[in-house]
Amino acid sequence: MNASADFRTNPRHAGPKEHLTIVIKLGTSSIVNDDHTHLPKIALLSSIVETAVSLIRAGHRVVIVSSGAIGVGLKRMDMARRPKGLAKKQARAVALAAIGQGRLIALWDNLFSQLSQPISQILLTRGDISDRTRYLNAVNTFSELLDMGVVPIVNENDTISVSEIKFGDNDTLSAITAAMVHADYLFLMTDVDCLYTDNPRKNPDAKPVSIVKDIADIRQTVSTSTMGTSLGTGGMETKIIAAELATAAGVTTVVSHGAHPERIFDIITAPGGDEGGSLAAPPHTAFLSKSNPLGDRKWWILNGLNPAGEIVIDVGAAKALVRGGGRLLPAGVVAVRGTFAIGQAVTISLVNATITSNISPLSLAAIRMNDEGYPPTPNLAPQNVSGSVSSLETNITGGLSEGNINIEIGRGLANYNSTDIDRVKGAKSSLISDILGFADSEHVVEQVVIRHNPFQAAGSGTGAAQAAPIQV
Repeated sequence: MNASADFRTNPRHAGPKEHLTIVIKLGTSSIVNDDHTHLPKIALLSSIVETAVSLIRAGHRVVIVSSGAIGVGLKRMDMARRPKGLAKKQARAVALAAIGQGRLIALWDNLFSQLSQPISQILLTRGDISDRTRYLNAVNTFSELLDMGVVPIVNENDTISVSEIKFGDNDTLSAITAAMVHADYLFLMTDVDCLYTDNPRKNPDAKPVSIVKDIADIRQTVSTSTMGTSLGTGGMETKIIAAELATAAGVTTVVSHGAHPERIFDIITAPGGDEGGSLAAPPHTAFLSKSNPLGDRKWWILNGLNPAGEIVIDVGAAKALVRGGGRLLPAGVVAVRGTFAIGQAVTISLVNATITSNISPLSLAAIRMNDEGYPPTPNLAPQNVSGSVSSLETNITGGLSEGNINIEIGRGLANYNSTDIDRVKGAKSSLISDILGFADSEHVVEQVVIRHNPFQAAGSGTGAAQAAPIQV
């Protein structure tokens, strides 16, 4: 699984860079002991700090995405384990995170201060990413901090995060952070050296995987059975999802052992690292960044926004979008799900698709979301003609039979609210004015960004966002 292209080259740039931007993600198991004591791993954290400072002194820029707030909170409250029970668990976990976050950032500040390295704290929520203004403010803050030589320490703001729209794990947050700072590398530090063809703890014949060019291919040959710790929320599966997000933004993603942070410096400087098999390079798995990464705004539409609903389209419309059309005509719309206003993000799904082989984890997540269903499409009250969600009344509309599986192929921004799109679905654009009494655009969705091409066989593309062949 070797690659001919140097994975130290970011496709955003013409050649290898002397000054890299590196995001390092650390799980809870790298911060505190996974036992009843929850004592911080001072020796390991000190090694991470020394590595980060060495990188900075070599001219690189470093961002750390740090889990561990709940673990530190458990230590402060002298609690042995996270609470059980769904409602109690969520409320108590949020409280523990609030208790632990201050002590966690104080721990980082104390360690970095020993080497005279300033740090900052950035706490993000999904809402910060979904709102374009807040997102850009965060991007600008990151940029200014890095220009000042500061190490941003990033975590999710658990205290105000709503469970339905949480990042879910810091692997995802680290991928989003890497895209925001235009990182060259995202290092996902875990409890194994790299990806393996099987679980190395159970199978001594498991073989390491050094280079991943196509995530859709690698998912069929590697083991993702390593799970997160009792304190953490992630496992190898979440790291593959994070790699898919980051590589789509042009970020080379590396899985490496969290107990050896010094390997980061060795990996980015080792000769022959592009082949992943050099004796000078420590064990790791590198997910190569896409050769044609998405632009900032397209990546944000596809991965930053939380879709408010779903528009299901037919095969003809799907083929037109895949061929390069960034806007959706009403004629190809089969059904509308959910309540959304003008300008909100929507999922674009192919109707009644049957999976014939493995597809990416992001597409599987979309299937699960579609199976659960959005709220029924609303109708506008007769006196209301605005695009505001508050002006929508809920009524069930038809369009799909039970049991259909809809595969997400992309996302876009709605030009009309959910009720109006439902009214014009299947119609020619020239009839929009007759049906609605107005026509703001001939397209019902614009700025459509394709996540998966359902008509392309897995492995035939070059990026991580390729889908398996679909029968319709």
